Amino acid sequence: MRRAVALISVSLLALSLAGCATAPNEPRALQPDPQAEAFSTYLSARFAAGEHDLPQAAQYYGKALANDPGNTSLLNLSFFYAVTSGDMENAAKHAQSTVAVTPDERSARLTLAVMALKRKDYVEARKHVSLSAKGPFSVLTLSLFDAWAAAAQRDEAGMQKDLQSLLEQAGTENMAAFHTALLQDYLGKPAAAEAAYKKALGTGVPSPRSLEAYGRFLERAGRTEEAVKLYRSHLGDGGLSSVIVPGMARIAAKERPESLVRNPADGAAETLFGIAASLTDGQSADVSILYLRMALYLRPDLGLAQVLLADRFETLRKFDVAIEIYRSIQPSSPYYRMAQVQAALDLQRMGKNEEAIASLKKLAASAPNDSESWVALGDTYRASNMFAEAVDAYNRAEKAIARPAKRDWTMFYARAMAKEKIKRLDESEADIQTALKLSPDQPELLNYLGYSWVDRGRNVPQALTMLEKARSLRPYDGYIVDSVGWAYFKLGRYQEAATTLAAAVLLVPGDPTINDHLGDALWHAGKRIDARFQWNHALTFSDADTDKAAIERKLKTGLSEKPA
Repeated sequence: MRRAVALISVSLLALSLAGCATAPNEPRALQPDPQAEAFSTYLSARFAAGEHDLPQAAQYYGKALANDPGNTSLLNLSFFYAVTSGDMENAAKHAQSTVAVTPDERSARLTLAVMALKRKDYVEARKHVSLSAKGPFSVLTLSLFDAWAAAAQRDEAGMQKDLQSLLEQAGTENMAAFHTALLQDYLGKPAAAEAAYKKALGTGVPSPRSLEAYGRFLERAGRTEEAVKLYRSHLGDGGLSSVIVPGMARIAAKERPESLVRNPADGAAETLFGIAASLTDGQSADVSILYLRMALYLRPDLGLAQVLLADRFETLRKFDVAIEIYRSIQPSSPYYRMAQVQAALDLQRMGKNEEAIASLKKLAASAPNDSESWVALGDTYRASNMFAEAVDAYNRAEKAIARPAKRDWTMFYARAMAKEKIKRLDESEADIQTALKLSPDQPELLNYLGYSWVDRGRNVPQALTMLEKARSLRPYDGYIVDSVGWAYFKLGRYQEAATTLAAAVLLVPGDPTINDHLGDALWHAGKRIDARFQWNHALTFSDADTDKAAIERKLKTGLSEKPA
């Protein structure tokens, strides 16, 4: 009865409210609060920026700026995220508004100079460079931008003044030599260009851009024998194959290449790319993206800038964006295959292993002699716990490599780990030995083989020597420290083992194996209560690989006798 009354009351209330809706004295509907809406937009922008969702951050900061057009902080943020999301047209509008408030703002003036160079307005570009504030870092960009605009105007005196200004900055010798070569090449002065190219190449391993620029210079001059000699002299240098292989193919086909830099906009793009490439730490990823977006606006076909841009998004763990950039690289680019391998690896990082495997199988089948595709396929199989398939892929990679070089140690190491999982232990050890011959001072290899020997009770004194070497190379790696401690334990040096394993626990807290090892060492060092404490921790932190039953037995009965 009470429920029926309640229902009737609710119904009457609803009718009453409905009646109010048509009453002549009806209150107006609640209007949106502009301040609340603006604050919500700002919070959305902050959240998007925190998630490194650059297009969303640009959109929301733009809306927030529209609500508060006089807010210089919002203007700066709107500008920054417009550039980093690749929206250069909106970035230019924000830059104009910025310099109206702060005439010498560096990033805004640089953006306006980029826009002017794109439309070949060299007078305007130089004006923006001259009005920009100068600083130790920005002078690199501004000097080279002005040099390229001066070269376009055939103002060689101005160009030389800019290059001299660049040289006055510490550590810029290679950059100055490289751009001097490109500028002289653009101006049609081959003798001066060649001297600068040789200086830019230096005596060590050259950068891919300097090698490609000089190689193209020789090819264009018809000096193909010298170009072949140049390319062959760097065949063993990692990372240069994407330059050497296309260069040798052009020579074989008797094709004459373009200059690396075709016009001043290309030269400015090289400037921006070079500076972005120097910003290697994770904290500089956003700034590096800003320079790369500008570079690609000036030269959309700058494949290496696309690769580096994707790499920067990988640093930010925006793998979906990185994949999109990698897939935008054209098949004609020398970086195409590298990009597709990286895209597949990013799929694997996102947990899309099946899609990654399908992509890599297709890529490997299209070029069976490309070892990188097979290695990537092996890595992806291994990440999917498909260890037999991983070994097969690594076998194909070894066949494609033919003559392993130092950089190939990682493939043998990866295959060793896969073989260990399917209990092919002797073959696993052989792969580690091969990897060590290629690169004898790799801590990972020394630790892997040394720990394997210790755990199997083989060659323990020799293993300890290897592990101590690994520890000296990487003293703060908790897993290597654990291996050293476990070797001491196997040799009956229990006090040293306990001290070393305690250090390992501090370096890698929460690892059940290390806690278990420390418990064993403490027990034999006579510290029974401490040992049980560590075994309890090992159980608490246990994972799928932990032998819980063995630890529980130790907690119940301890260790009855010392190991031989």
